[in-house]
Amino acid sequence: MDLLRSLPIGLYLEQPTTWLHRLDPRVKLFWLLSFLLAPILASPIWKLSLVALLVIVSILAGIPWRALKQQMGWLLLAGGAIFLVGIFSPDTLNVSHQLRSPPDIGVEIVQPYQYVLFKIDTGAIHLKITRKSIESAIYASTLVFTLVYSTTVYLLTTAPEEITTGLESLMSPLRRYHVPVTEITLTLTLALRFIPLVLEEIQNLVRSIYTRAIDWQKLGLKNSAKVWLTVSEKLLENLLNRAEQIATAMQVRGFTTPNTHQVQWHQLKLGKTDFLAIILLSIFWIARFVIGGQFA
Repeated sequence: MDLLRSLPIGLYLEQPTTWLHRLDPRVKLFWLLSFLLAPILASPIWKLSLVALLVIVSILAGIPWRALKQQMGWLLLAGGAIFLVGIFSPDTLNVSHQLRSPPDIGVEIVQPYQYVLFKIDTGAIHLKITRKSIESAIYASTLVFTLVYSTTVYLLTTAPEEITTGLESLMSPLRRYHVPVTEITLTLTLALRFIPLVLEEIQNLVRSIYTRAIDWQKLGLKNSAKVWLTVSEKLLENLLNRAEQIATAMQVRGFTTPNTHQVQWHQLKLGKTDFLAIILLSIFWIARFVIGGQFA
């Protein structure tokens, strides 16, 4: 069990360096927000296109499959389960159509629009698939995939220092309103750097439990809960010790306030590739409003 490899959450992929790594973090942040906001009130075709676009971008960028395969498998499994549950769930619409007058004998009624696509009603089995349930299933499954996958790709190709530097650059106008921008970005940097430490501590504690070969059936539910409660307390204690060590290291180096000890991690400068990404982002949103609407 290796959480640092199976759950690449908040981890930065240093090698290989792809063209996504070289993009400006501010441009990538706008693309990430676009992928998170574009599915809202969008058509099912557009939501499926976003999933395909994310996969194509990750393939063209050359992100190693080893960095995505474990999470991709669970993500596809979760998305598929959500889709299957969604298509057979009630669509919350209970509308029955009834003619105002009886049809003429011998006249065939043509119904070009079919709302119920599939129905089984035999005994204890009552299953029905409607157009609304399919749209809801597509919305839920693609939303989960887009949310998790786009964020994962962003964190894999953007260093924590780049993320905070980009956010500090975008939030710099708030300084005139006395907003502590530097303190906020410093807190975010430490939080992103702390995520791998949390996964490492969880991994070490779980491995320590497995190496002791505990017979959980003999312990019973109550004693098993006590063991995991002890493990949780140890995890919290280790994380607090890690946080205290980081704080001590900052104090030893004379760090008092972010404003007086600023560290320039990256020099942000837009290049040709960044301007091309901005143009493609404009085309992306034009396509969203023109052909990606709910009633397009």
